[in-house]
Amino acid sequence: MPEAVKAYLDSRPRWIRWREWLVGRRYAFAAFPDRPKPLVVVAYSRRDAVKALEMVRAVEQDWAEAPQQCRAAYEEILEDAPKLVIIQFRRTNICGCLGHRHVVVKEQPFAEPHDALGGDPAGELDIAYQRVESWLALPLMDFALDAQFVAGSRLREFQAARLRLQFLSILLHEINHMVRSQEPEASIRERSLAFYRDALAQYVEDAKASLSLTIDRSFSRFERD
Repeated sequence: MPEAVKAYLDSRPRWIRWREWLVGRRYAFAAFPDRPKPLVVVAYSRRDAVKALEMVRAVEQDWAEAPQQCRAAYEEILEDAPKLVIIQFRRTNICGCLGHRHVVVKEQPFAEPHDALGGDPAGELDIAYQRVESWLALPLMDFALDAQFVAGSRLREFQAARLRLQFLSILLHEINHMVRSQEPEASIRERSLAFYRDALAQYVEDAKASLSLTIDRSFSRFERD
């Protein structure tokens, strides 16, 4: 499907593609590795390319590395999701929110169903990544895990992984809204925060298991028997 979407974008009139290029609009594609849908299209400004690629990595890598029970909680939700989910990836939102589900698709190339895209309507949301960077999803846990690292490469890796898992949990949260619009917000939030909590804890456990006590001193303390 990514090839079909790319072919569709390339088939549009040249003046439209040039206008997008001049204003800096770019598209990146991310597929969940264990399922045929949804295909995630990240729509971003070229100045935000580095962060947008972290969003792609969250879908293609961090999803696969999350514990099985985390992924199982979204099995039916992703099965019922639109084939195409658009993320308008931006720096901030005027309202201060982390992200929203859009009732109407606003990203112009995907605003109407198209034969090249399977003829089905897309789903759309936005994510304000600078808001996410300053968000503590679970403050006590975030501070406790952050304190296990000292300054250095391990701390930077942890913070990058935490941000990607925040991106991923917000994406899953909004897809949940798309397919189960009558489900209470509290239930949807509980599911997405549980995904974030358990996936982040698994990342830390895996990182600790990979350490050599004689070479790598990135953790400031270790659990005692």
